[in-house]
Amino acid sequence: MPKFYARRRLSILAALTGLIASVGLLNGPSASAALPTPVSAATARTYLASLTVATENRTGYSRDLFPTWITISGTCNTREYILKRDGTNVVTDSACAATSGSWYSPYDGATWTAASDLDIDHLVPLAEAWDSGASKWTTAQRQSFANDITRPQLLAVTDNVNQSKGDQDPSTWVPSRSAYVCTYVRAWVQVKYYYNLSVDSAEKSALTSYLSGC
Repeated sequence: MPKFYARRRLSILAALTGLIASVGLLNGPSASAALPTPVSAATARTYLASLTVATENRTGYSRDLFPTWITISGTCNTREYILKRDGTNVVTDSACAATSGSWYSPYDGATWTAASDLDIDHLVPLAEAWDSGASKWTTAQRQSFANDITRPQLLAVTDNVNQSKGDQDPSTWVPSRSAYVCTYVRAWVQVKYYYNLSVDSAEKSALTSYLSGC
């Protein structure tokens, strides 16, 4: 190919790339963004070593103490934002509710085309956070945790898988899709480290074991 045409082709490709990027910015989060990439396994191991080991205490816990699904942007609340972020070809109505799209659940490998089949999982469950330090937080701090779209804490997954997980930590539950376990435990440790939450001994042992294989 003559150099002139090669340069012209590259110029056109660059222009198209810029256009695609600008459209993405206008339309909000990219459909392929999914969970924010967690820290590396090496960093997670360092973080885990620094976490306080303590017995958990659920006294006084209520989900209502963690206000969820606050407005993130325009008419979109946290759930709607994550559904749009994690899905493909997501179409929303004027209230930001997803009317169509496709969602891949990384926990079990299932794909869904109805938003009603998805839960937004708190990777570190709210009750687990309470048990390991959030009981001492203000309501505003708990609200920030429950709606954190910056850390790898929220993601769209198959609803009954999320329900089977419940409030369990990695000593008793990790995703059934083995290819995602490393991502999951790296994210778990990053969230706990960022929020200065403790771990119990069984939890730390399980995380140490999983991270050693990452």
